[in-house]
Amino acid sequence: MAVKRALVSVFDKTGLVPFVKRLEAAGYEIVSSGGTSRVLSEAGIELLTVENVTGSAQLLGGRVKTLHPRIHAGILARGELDEAEMSEHGIDRFDLVVCNLYPFEETVADATATESEIIEKIDIGGPAMVRAAAKNHRHVGVVVSPEQYDEVAKAIEAGGLDHDLRRRLAAEAFFHTASYDAAIVGWIGDDAVISLRRSGELRYGENPHQSASVFREPGASAWWAASTQHQGKDMSFNNYSDAEAAWRLAGDLGDGAVVVVKHTNPAGAARGDSMVEAFERAWDGDSLAAFGGVIAINGDFDEGVAAALADRFVEVVVARSVSEAALEMMAAKKNVRVLTAPLPSADDLDYRRIEGGFLVQDRDQVELGGWETVSEREATEAELGSLRFAWVVGAHTKSNGVVIATGEQVVGVGAGDQSRVGAAERAVARAGNRAGGAVAASDAFFPFRDGLDALADAGVTAIAQPGGSVNDQEVIDAANERGLALVFTHRRHFRH
Repeated sequence: MAVKRALVSVFDKTGLVPFVKRLEAAGYEIVSSGGTSRVLSEAGIELLTVENVTGSAQLLGGRVKTLHPRIHAGILARGELDEAEMSEHGIDRFDLVVCNLYPFEETVADATATESEIIEKIDIGGPAMVRAAAKNHRHVGVVVSPEQYDEVAKAIEAGGLDHDLRRRLAAEAFFHTASYDAAIVGWIGDDAVISLRRSGELRYGENPHQSASVFREPGASAWWAASTQHQGKDMSFNNYSDAEAAWRLAGDLGDGAVVVVKHTNPAGAARGDSMVEAFERAWDGDSLAAFGGVIAINGDFDEGVAAALADRFVEVVVARSVSEAALEMMAAKKNVRVLTAPLPSADDLDYRRIEGGFLVQDRDQVELGGWETVSEREATEAELGSLRFAWVVGAHTKSNGVVIATGEQVVGVGAGDQSRVGAAERAVARAGNRAGGAVAASDAFFPFRDGLDALADAGVTAIAQPGGSVNDQEVIDAANERGLALVFTHRRHFRH
């Protein structure tokens, strides 16, 4: 491309001067505006200001400076096709536009920012230039991020931007402006536009015949995107899904918790005096279901846990940290994925895809206050502590869900049953004789006494449930009849 003329107008000036000096050395004429031109001039770079090109002063305190035919015609001109008209009006073409936008999202995130300050950070001229250059990518390169500077400079130094690179740059530019507008929509109105950046291709989806990828919302602090994978095969669709479920539950259970998840449901969860004790107790919650599961460790994955995993099959281990000794021991199990990651945030929205749209809700958060004893017998302190543990696990269990625990160890989980009594019976079957003297939590109310009776028959001594059924009194009477402590949490945790 014979033209060597760049329009440079950026808010984020990271790496700008070295990049533009490389353009200058490659023979580029630089046109710049506002604060960008000042920074470049102070660095000794020769340039024309936008006002030099347009012959017009900037207006409205700088809000109008690049919105001019001499700028946009220079960006949109299609080579020889428009050469005669450009010559007639004395307008020179650009073959490179370097532009990034006002920090709108960062301003919104600043709790001290006023509405007027936020509105001033809605960029107009920047997106117009970026979109024009991206549209005309057959003739113009567009750069929207300092991360692109080196690749673009190297291509220019090697002879110019080829079509494939310009097309890639254009795709990134349109994504940049689309994400920017999506953030404005989310701030100013009730609608939502979701922008997703493709982070990688997965081997397949839930099943081998389904194709799959992982996408990330721009700027989102995703635990998985911030994670470090120390060993193992690439993460799969199911690995991500199960690890998300396990890691969120481990986070809610607090420091020292170990969780085993299978098909997004807890198979076991526990705390102990050491990480290896917590792991063994979590695994023993349901050792059959734990086979091939995902382990989440809210603490350090140490050599004790690594030794315990030596003869056990798991797909993924995710922890806050991992010791070198543990990694050396896990190297023998080369297919096991070992990740360290920050704990998940609970502040984002929860999306559920339905045909043609989404269901959107605040993410469910577990609170342990406001509980009420409704039975004649009060729960002991030990029972209450165990009930709290079971309640958190129950909130992460697919409905209908019932969780049985002894101390801070889950010993039986009934998940995803179509009836509440069915969930109770499943939990009892998993717990076996460990249900004797244990406690239970139900994610929603017992509509009849049969679920409570199934737990009482197995030896459960205390139950936490939300309450709110028309048959609450029947269930309370059953608890009194069976000598159980019954606590109403007054909050439901359905999970579909």
